[in-house]
Amino acid sequence: MYQVSGLALDDKRNADWDKFVKDSSEGSFFHLAGWQQVLADLGHQGFYLYATCEQQIVGVLPLARVKSRLFGDALVSTPFCVYGGAIGPDEVKRLLEQSAISLASELGVDHLELRYRYPQNNQLTTRIQHATFQCPLADSDAEILAGIKKKQRAVIRQSLNQQLSFTLDNSLDNFYQTYSESVRNLGTPVFSKTYFQSLLKVFGDDAEILTVRKDGKAVSSVLSFYYNQQVLPYYGGGISEARELKSNDFMYYQLMCHARADRDCNSYDFGRSKVDSGAYSYKKHWGMIPQELHYQYQLINASALPNLSPNNPKYQLFIKLWQKLPLSISQWLGPKISRYLG
Repeated sequence: MYQVSGLALDDKRNADWDKFVKDSSEGSFFHLAGWQQVLADLGHQGFYLYATCEQQIVGVLPLARVKSRLFGDALVSTPFCVYGGAIGPDEVKRLLEQSAISLASELGVDHLELRYRYPQNNQLTTRIQHATFQCPLADSDAEILAGIKKKQRAVIRQSLNQQLSFTLDNSLDNFYQTYSESVRNLGTPVFSKTYFQSLLKVFGDDAEILTVRKDGKAVSSVLSFYYNQQVLPYYGGGISEARELKSNDFMYYQLMCHARADRDCNSYDFGRSKVDSGAYSYKKHWGMIPQELHYQYQLINASALPNLSPNNPKYQLFIKLWQKLPLSISQWLGPKISRYLG
């Protein structure tokens, strides 16, 4: 009844795949076919499985292999993304999952990971370590501000008095410099500039950069995605002065207002954070209720899942040393590591 096939990079069915994703209540920006090209540009092999019935797509499961000596070998849906997993009717999802397990065994990976948003009725192991945060967008700037939690609202009002300005464009230079410094300060390897160039090229108008400036200097910047009337601020941060200026708070508030007024968005997806982390607490301060993410796993050749969390004690020395690196060194070395941290 059903036939499972693989989507090629230049497949004529890319448009059919994306239409199915956008029409599905379980679909997300991270299920879109364009991610296969982005991941290929990073050097990762994609296995984009789809099921058909009478030549019509009835289910999809995007997968990519992330393999390194340092961090292991995994087949993931979808690496570098918040959401993944199979979408479609339950029987089609189970068929695609079994196809993924067979593929993972054939490839000889350590484990299979499916990043589901919601609980699933299957035999895979579920591990809840992250939560996602979302909220509706009100009709006006004032109503958006009023809907934010009182303490965070006061912070935003402070930022509005800082004489900050912002621009909206797809110019990478200011974004990359600002974002690089932000993640370096957190002790995290940054992605390559070409990775962000790939995102902008593949997703076009559905990707946009908002950069906040103080006296002409970029202090905060965020690269956001747009999908089905939803805005997703995905890669963002600020330099050391951002905390005092409250420019990150200014940035996210202005993004909310812009997305509602200029992009007709009615929903804001603040992305995932590790439960009880600093980012998790920050997002709760905005008044958003955390929604647990039900990531699922199947061990293939490994006896246990790897612990790649920055909270892992064995990474603490690495993080402290990374925070002390000159920015130029972190920009050169970071991409060699981050491309495997899917």
